[in-house]
Amino acid sequence: MSTLTNVDIRPYRADNKEAGRTSTAKRGISTLPKATSSQTGVSVEYAHDPNKKWYVVRASYGRERRAYDYIVDDGTFSYLPTHFIYKLKDEKRVRTEEVLVPNILFVYATREKADEYVKGTAQLDFLTYYYDHFNTENGKNPPLVVPNDEMHNFVLATCTDSEHVRLVSAEKCNFKSGDIVRVIGGPFCGVEGRVARVSGQQRVIVTINGLCSVATAYVPSAFLEVIGNQKSA
Repeated sequence: MSTLTNVDIRPYRADNKEAGRTSTAKRGISTLPKATSSQTGVSVEYAHDPNKKWYVVRASYGRERRAYDYIVDDGTFSYLPTHFIYKLKDEKRVRTEEVLVPNILFVYATREKADEYVKGTAQLDFLTYYYDHFNTENGKNPPLVVPNDEMHNFVLATCTDSEHVRLVSAEKCNFKSGDIVRVIGGPFCGVEGRVARVSGQQRVIVTINGLCSVATAYVPSAFLEVIGNQKSA
């Protein structure tokens, strides 16, 4: 597969025997795959920093790839989730990479650096924060911040080659129970979420609170381990 415009996901793919075991912060791993700019080839490695957080930013008019390349070239780790779909071209089905969450980009930075990109960079005047509408600071909604564990789980669920990973809404998910499960085998090994039927298949739903939910491809019951319940979580 050719180099992607988002994170270089090769270390995370299912053909890597360590993919499931080395994916989440809960298992003592603080590293993510490199972020690589498609424009310059510049790579930035993730390194946990207590002064940095995962900020969600919005790029207007589908310019999230442009923002991603600029931010990575500037030396800041970022994540742009993509997925694969098939399109008809010249009467042939062509596999195409597309952005999974339209107009959304995740930036790992200090608040000062994030503010610089959103408010103080002329080349990124199309960027705004995605705000947390469930909380207030000084009477205003603060920028949405994704906890590290939640973000790592989201990356693990979305950085695969599967064309069956998709963005979903709650009304399209027929949740089987309130159980929280961990996938213990297959290409989504290590992913944690709720089991639901989507498009007639059993999948695991991973949610970034206040933003979106994504569904994995089909996961057999033999690959699921119950680790908790939503009511007690």
